[in-house]
Amino acid sequence: MTTDLTSGLDESTRTLVVLAAAIAQGEEPTVRERVAEAVARGVDPRWVDELLLQSVLMVGWPRTLVAATLWRHAIGTPAVDGTSDLDYAAHAEWQARGEATCRLIYGDNYRKLRENVAALHPALDQWMVTEGYGRTLSRPGLEPWRRELCVIAQTAVLDTPRQLHPHLRGALNAGATVAQVDGVLTLVNPFLSYDDFKRVKELWEGVRDNWSPLA
Repeated sequence: MTTDLTSGLDESTRTLVVLAAAIAQGEEPTVRERVAEAVARGVDPRWVDELLLQSVLMVGWPRTLVAATLWRHAIGTPAVDGTSDLDYAAHAEWQARGEATCRLIYGDNYRKLRENVAALHPALDQWMVTEGYGRTLSRPGLEPWRRELCVIAQTAVLDTPRQLHPHLRGALNAGATVAQVDGVLTLVNPFLSYDDFKRVKELWEGVRDNWSPLA
């Protein structure tokens, strides 16, 4: 009897994760199919909107705009929360939210992350925390653990192990279960070559076997 490794994920989360992977892959026909699937399965439109917004951080503007266009045409309605976080007067709030979310994801490695990114360029550190983790990844429309599962899907497809590794840990830190991460990797397997999937699994096994809950 074959074990369903995706059973730890509800249908809407499975659909969202596969859409995230398709956006990262960037093949428009596949994205169109996955968008249609999200509509047919009744995935919360806010979840998809939030995935699209955070996809800018992971896959860039061109692929995100293609996916957003397909989604908006398919759903036929405006963004659910289209005016949130548009006012730069909220910069201090974004900073505080970003620090809290980034600390949650990176745990004991938070300070080292900030130092390493700031050494590359101070502006990158500021943008990462304020615009990335604060303005975008801390929005209320999608839980942190679901966001991290989507990040795992996209960084795996993009073959960026240096980003995938901390987000495998980050998903667990944010409340995802080992079974849920296993499920995400099973879902993204068709998007990867045999060798790429093998490397992703090995990376995950190292994280899984050495992870412990945050104090």
